Amino acid sequence: MDFETVMEELEALGKERTKKMYMSNGAREPLFGVATGAMKPIAKKIKINQPLAEQLYATGNYDAMYFAGIIADPKGMTGKDYDRWMDQAYFYMISDYVVAVTLSESDIAQEVADKWIASGEELPMSGGWSCYCWLLGSRSDAEFSESKLSDMLDLVEKTIHDAPERTKASMNNFIYTVAVSFVPLHEKALETAKNVGIVEVKRENKKNSLLNPYESIMKEVDKGRIGFKRNYVRC
Repeated sequence: MDFETVMEELEALGKERTKKMYMSNGAREPLFGVATGAMKPIAKKIKINQPLAEQLYATGNYDAMYFAGIIADPKGMTGKDYDRWMDQAYFYMISDYVVAVTLSESDIAQEVADKWIASGEELPMSGGWSCYCWLLGSRSDAEFSESKLSDMLDLVEKTIHDAPERTKASMNNFIYTVAVSFVPLHEKALETAKNVGIVEVKRENKKNSLLNPYESIMKEVDKGRIGFKRNYVRC
């Protein structure tokens, strides 16, 4: 399936209501408003196709960029490729749910995510913390350094309230994910969540979000979900 055909199929799947919802979260034109589940039949036909993924991502069309993440070859992309994709990510649904998700299935995920976290820039930082969430939720605990993750929890505790808005949300998710999916640091993450308290995230044209990481973790404790891992990250 070539580039033009994919764009035509995506356009045909677009819904005005979905488009409005994406735009309310920060998407901008061009986009069609395709529900992510509706992309699966096209993805099954194509499977993995990095050259096509690059063509689609370069359009700046949100739906095409999202679909690019589904058919990309995570292990075939270099650190520079991921940096380029992150540079083109103009809002969090791309940085955190396309670029970070794709990166999480690569062998260089932690190395690239660490660099983004240290960048001081809102979306790369957000994508870096999000990538760790995807990693922790899908890979075995043995693949991570406990001391490194412990230091990262310390960093979140010290800096979350002064971080850029979107980064705050991803750091909050990181505390939650360590507590739920990385059993060796469950207690420390719980303590971090208590110390952090309520995290206020300001949102353009919407009410501010008040996040309570401790409460969110305790809900999972009550459901017996500590140690949860998903089988795969990309849809």
